[in-house]
Amino acid sequence: MSLLAAGEGGGFHAPGLEEFFPQVFLFEGTGFDVNRIILVRILATLVLLLLLWLALRKATVVPGRIQSVVELAFDFVRKDIAYGMLGRKDGDRFFPLIASIFFGVFALNITGIIPFLNISSNALIGMPLVLSLVVYVVMIAAGIQAKGGFAYLKGELFPAGVPKPMYILVTPIEIVSTFIARPVSLTLRLTFNMLVGHLLLVLCFAATQFFFFEAGGALAGFGALTLVGGLAFTLFEILVAVLQAYVFALLTAAYIQLSVAQDH
Repeated sequence: MSLLAAGEGGGFHAPGLEEFFPQVFLFEGTGFDVNRIILVRILATLVLLLLLWLALRKATVVPGRIQSVVELAFDFVRKDIAYGMLGRKDGDRFFPLIASIFFGVFALNITGIIPFLNISSNALIGMPLVLSLVVYVVMIAAGIQAKGGFAYLKGELFPAGVPKPMYILVTPIEIVSTFIARPVSLTLRLTFNMLVGHLLLVLCFAATQFFFFEAGGALAGFGALTLVGGLAFTLFEILVAVLQAYVFALLTAAYIQLSVAQDH
């Protein structure tokens, strides 16, 4: 499927948003409708769980190759993200959430370059929004648990050390930055990065198909260039998939840390 297609007269046209709003093919009208995007999410989740189970079901003191790779990945999340942002105590406490977000976001990102899947479901705003809302709820709950409801809201909305008249300006800014900008930025950053990457791949490979099979002749040489560009962007998308998972998990830990940190 492609957002771009060769049109009549040798041009391209956009067929619409069908790829991002595919038709339901299972359980239509039941409330559990399954379309292509939902199927990609289900497959990515099942494959991730299967790989982790296969790697760790017979964990040994001296790990094999697969177990070593998985343990290194978990160790990276624990030490570089959870401990680095939250310290050992809170890092251990919130590690399951942070690790789930890191591996989950990566699994949903990497489907964008897997043949026959060819799209990251994080390129649609729904899944990033759900993940951001989870982080948002945990962030607020952690702050309330650590400080108490009134003290948490007071600390977030009326920062210590600010002259009282300045709260007229500071408090609205704090409301927007803490309770609106954080979940919105988490959602949009992930969505737009994966959407742009997908569109670049679609553009390159749709152009390759056009130059090779529609235009032909001397223009076929441009197909080679767009093919190389598509392969380069595919490799780049692997990096983006990892980087966006890291950024989402890191910001999750950072927002929790800001909520639980005691004022000095």
